[in-house]
Amino acid sequence: MTITQTTKSATRILRFDRVQRAAHWANATLFGLLMLTATPLYFGSFFGIVMQRHLMAQIHLWSGLALPLPIIVSLLGPWGHQMRRDVRRINFWTRSEIEWMRTLGKSPIEADKFNPGQKLNAIFIGAVIILMLVTGSILQWFRFFPVPWRQGATFVHDTFSYAIFAVVIGHVIMALTHPESLRSMFTGWVSEKWAGANASSWLKEKKLTKESPNSR
Repeated sequence: MTITQTTKSATRILRFDRVQRAAHWANATLFGLLMLTATPLYFGSFFGIVMQRHLMAQIHLWSGLALPLPIIVSLLGPWGHQMRRDVRRINFWTRSEIEWMRTLGKSPIEADKFNPGQKLNAIFIGAVIILMLVTGSILQWFRFFPVPWRQGATFVHDTFSYAIFAVVIGHVIMALTHPESLRSMFTGWVSEKWAGANASSWLKEKKLTKESPNSR
């Protein structure tokens, strides 16, 4: 796979392949559906404005059940090589990254492909997908679970719903204020200049990979 691309104005580097971009937008669409259908489910006064409650609940249910699928599919098979590699990146933390988080971004850092904030966001999203699937299943098929489980699932599902709204809104705002990063989720590419400013460690790795004929 080509990792760099030279144009008349600049050298571009592949940040996300087609599998990763497809998984991201499929996941974003499902989260959007869940958030849109959750609002009227929580606030009964909204019922009937757009569609009936039963239809809204069914869209919410099936979107929730489908939520893990884009990530699972993107990790499987030979097409998931880049996604699996990025998952390993997200789960590997250096001391400087931990210090950067501890100081709320004030300590110096030579960022990898993902900065610590992006890593934390990805970990949160992965965790809540599992958490919301489990608790949502308990709420949907409540007859199979004891009352304490159902009460706990309700509390956890509701609490993390608010957290998801906050994180997703924050993620969208950050994306809109970083246009080249957002553009890479559509095209896959970033400029070498952007990589040097925002992911210098990753840029060095890419250059070493390009220079080494035996590297993978």
